[in-house]
This record gives sequence, structure tokens and C-alpha cells, in this order.
Amino acid sequence: MKRKILVAASVFHALNDSATVTIPMIFPLLYTQKYLVTKYSHIGLLSYLGLFVTFLSQFIIVNKAYRFEYRHILLFSLLGISFTVITVTLASSFWFLLIFYLLMRFFASFYHPIGVSWVSVTHEGKKLDSAMGIQSGSGNLGVFIAFIFAGFLAQNISWKAPLFFYTVMCLIIGTAAFLLVKDIKSKIDSPPDVNMSLWKDTLIQIKKFIPGFLFGGACWGITVFFVPSLLNHKFGISLSTTGIILAGWIGTGTVITYLYGYFSKKFGRWRVCLGGFTGATICLYVLGVAKTSHLAVVSLFFFGTFLFLTYPAFKSFVGELVPARNQAVAFSLVANIQMLAASLAGLFSGFLADRFGISASFIFLAVFGTIVSGIYLFKRR
Repeated sequence: MKRKILVAASVFHALNDSATVTIPMIFPLLYTQKYLVTKYSHIGLLSYLGLFVTFLSQFIIVNKAYRFEYRHILLFSLLGISFTVITVTLASSFWFLLIFYLLMRFFASFYHPIGVSWVSVTHEGKKLDSAMGIQSGSGNLGVFIAFIFAGFLAQNISWKAPLFFYTVMCLIIGTAAFLLVKDIKSKIDSPPDVNMSLWKDTLIQIKKFIPGFLFGGACWGITVFFVPSLLNHKFGISLSTTGIILAGWIGTGTVITYLYGYFSKKFGRWRVCLGGFTGATICLYVLGVAKTSHLAVVSLFFFGTFLFLTYPAFKSFVGELVPARNQAVAFSLVANIQMLAASLAGLFSGFLADRFGISASFIFLAVFGTIVSGIYLFKRR
């Protein structure tokens, strides 16, 4: 049963996260064509509102989640994502693009509080780190595939092609994952009363990890929304090659998260976190000042290697700290903190890029990383 849940949750994670990057991958092409997206602040607005919708939605989702089987919630999420991704092809103006994109972000709000908590409550002890690494790595694997195909199809066929491709794959693979767990029940007999007191108490429990989740969210948001423009517009790299490079970035992250359980056992979870934050910050400085495409790409890969170690590590801390019955709330808070950071960082970076150039977004992120790294380097274990 545990293995089936981990496999199904990993597939759901891969499909969920691939949707959230497939659409942003077409933004640089639309910007170049001056169709639908005509300035960087449009990308910033899409980033901010999309992630903010996810932030708000997760509060609603968790309040109702205990009434339903998790497998049904995740199937509903995938069907909604498939439908909204295909509607993006019907957009005739920026505002229609924005509406369809926000609908997709709503349906993509289900996995991180529900799927991660499902994995967490069914794995414990030494198996928790490995399970968290596998489900996290599978999300990265979905993004890896999306980067490769989205950039290639958009560049060589049309900006609509990756959206059609994703929808078909999501329906086929998502249905197979659901059938794997169709008989496994997840309902809690005596569900907790999800009220403001529970949200507050859970937030206090995880407060020491908030700076790390803020940095992780900001890194994800700015990378997904602005690295394609950095490579395509500053260094003149084609969109299909940009997709391959971003696939390499997420690919290094995928490998490192699958190996996270080994690193945690060998070096300790806390040391892995510290190394991840400081290494990612140094690489961001290099990426922000890079004058050549080769240096930018190398620093991007190393940035991904360090950054993706922090995601499963911090989620393992939360899974170990928070009681099982409250973990949907805990992981909703984690996802909300990351979404809030990603949305605000994306919005700010859009205007920063219009004013000072696309590289300014990554210098800003590096400064933020320096602050967060400092907090944890000088904080007691």
C-alpha cells in the first residue's frame, strides 16, 4: 500500500508541476512575437496573480480536504488542470490569457498540501527522508520533461503545441496513477477541527523553517518565469535550446533529490540544508553577473544542484515535527509560504527587470539568499 501511494503521489506531483512550467515556457515566445505578452511586467503580473491564487486556494482546500478521499481530490485536480491548460490556446488577449492561467493555478493548488501530507503520514522514521526525496524528485522530473518538450514544440511548431501535448499526456498518465490507488482509503475517522487556532498553532510549530521556505519559493518563481527570458533575450539562446538548458537545471535537481535520502543519512539533514542555501546563493551571484552564456548555464546547473537539496530536507523536518492528523494544514502552510514568496518575488522582479535589465532579478534573489543563509548559519541547530 505504501509503495502504491508513493508511486501514485509521485506521478501526480510530476503532472502537477509540469503544468505550472509548460505555460510559462511559452511566455518568452509570446513576448518576442509581441502577442498576448508584450512586456516583462506582464510576466511579473502573471507570476504574482497565479501564485497568489494558489496561496488563497490552499486555505480553502485544506478546510474541506478531510471530507474526501485524497485520491479523489488529486484526480479532480488533474482533470481541472487538463481542461484549463487547453483553454489557454483560446486566449485572444492578455486578459483572457490571465484568466485561463489563474484557473489552471487554482487546480494546481491541490497537490502540495494533499499529496505531500499523504506521503508523509504513510511513511515514518528513516523511510520519511527517502519518500520525501522520491516524491520531490518526481515533481522535478515532470518539470524536466516539460522544459524539453515545451520549448521544442513551441519553437518548431507553435506556441499552442506544448499545451495540446501536455493535456493528452496528463489525461492518460493521470488516469493510470489513479487506478493504482483506487481502492486505498485515506479518510481520517476523527478529522481535526480546521479553525484559525489550528492554523496558528501549526504555523508556530514550523516558524523556524519559514525563512528557508520563503527563499525556496522565491527561487522557484523567479527561475521558472525569468530564466527563459534571461537566456533567450540576454544571451540570444533559442527557445528550444533554452528548454533543454532548463531541463538540465531541473534534471540536476531531480537526480540530487532522489539521492537526498543518502546525503541526509551520511551528512545529516541540517548540514545538507546549510550547504544547499549557501551554495545556491553563491551560484545566484555568478548567474546575475555572468557575461557569457557558458558561465550563466554552468552557474544555473550548480544553483539547481544546491537548491533542490533544501526542499525535501525542510519538508522532512515538518513531517517529523507535526502530528500526522495536522499535516495537511502544515504542508498547506509550507506551500502557501512558498507561493507567497514566489508571487511577490515574481511581481517585483518583473518591474525590476523593466527598469534595470533581466539580470537584476537574480542579483536581488542572491541578496535574499545571503540573508537567509546568514540566519541559519548563525542559528542554533
